[in-house]
Amino acid sequence: MPRILDACCGSRMFWFDKNNSDVTFMDCRQQYEELSTGHVINVDPDVVADFRDMPFEDDVFDMVVFDPPHLRHVGENSWLAKKYGKLDELWPEDIRQGFAECMRVLRPSGTLIFKWNEEQIPLSDV
Repeated sequence: MPRILDACCGSRMFWFDKNNSDVTFMDCRQQYEELSTGHVINVDPDVVADFRDMPFEDDVFDMVVFDPPHLRHVGENSWLAKKYGKLDELWPEDIRQGFAECMRVLRPSGTLIFKWNEEQIPLSDV
């Protein structure tokens, strides 16, 4: 099993090497769409699963990257929502569950990388 988990990989924007064999890419959806704006949505994870309920054993990854959706106020069909996902009103509990799952699958000596954009929700609210 690869040593690294990207729990919300989306279109793998976090990675220079989008096919890194050390990484398990996970997302809650698989989607390919060419939009009229010229944007391309390409979400193609290795594992389709929800970050709140991961299908992995405990303590299996040396590193977990947690880059959850961070947009709260965006149109349902906007390219931003399609590319990055959208949070609903239950987002604080979703993020809490995501952190709990990340820590569960992370080895005790592992590293958690958390990425957040404060455009709509300040980090202090997370």
